[in-house]
Amino acid sequence: MKILVCLKQTFDTEAKITLSNGKIDRKGVSMIVNPYDEYAVEEALKIVEKDGGQVTVVSVGDQQAQDALRQALAMGANDAVLVDVGDKELDEYSTATILAKAISGMEYDLVLGGFRAIDDGSAQVSGRVAEILNIPVVNVVTKLEVADGKATATREIEGGNEVLEVSLPAIITAQKGLNEPRYPSMKGIMKAKKKPLAKKTLADLGLDDSQVAPKVKAISFSLPEARQAGKIIPGEAAEAAAELAKLLREEAKVI
Repeated sequence: MKILVCLKQTFDTEAKITLSNGKIDRKGVSMIVNPYDEYAVEEALKIVEKDGGQVTVVSVGDQQAQDALRQALAMGANDAVLVDVGDKELDEYSTATILAKAISGMEYDLVLGGFRAIDDGSAQVSGRVAEILNIPVVNVVTKLEVADGKATATREIEGGNEVLEVSLPAIITAQKGLNEPRYPSMKGIMKAKKKPLAKKTLADLGLDDSQVAPKVKAISFSLPEARQAGKIIPGEAAEAAAELAKLLREEAKVI
């Protein structure tokens, strides 16, 4: 079985984000594999370890995204493809268009990815890719079984779960709980340095800037206001309760 995993490099969840001229300043900010995409990589590896096959990770980004791809290779993926777009600004439409074009030129039985990225949280790209490729998609999957040309996926819904069966090829997006991603071993890290990592440009895919121009553009970013220190209300219980009610009404304006 040939499995593709769509992977994105994102800001470290522990990173302190700063802004410069209304944009996110990436200087000094460590980057990681999008955690939901890690679940997708792990699931792909589990499938091929059980049934045989090959795992290829695909990403759209700049040269720094190679680090995320190398991590996936160290986990056990066979090879990787990076579509290098430099510092070009992309939206979900742009990214999906590029990914779909790259995937359409590859052999695959199954495509996996995280259901969303932790930086923008849009949860759009996988669905858009499926629409372009005209294949089924199942989102927020917490259990996956693949056999006889079909995928049986358990996904979360409000108040419970539902089980869906789709014919392959299909796109499956991973939710927390699908598995526990492995840590790359030292042996895996050393092997990853020698594994194939192909680099492509938009021109290599037959695309130009006009075809991937974003439909949506972020005008500016702003950080939330700093949280104010809490207040301690002294006095007896009855007096304190009355003062608390007054503050909630007049200052916090929540009642």
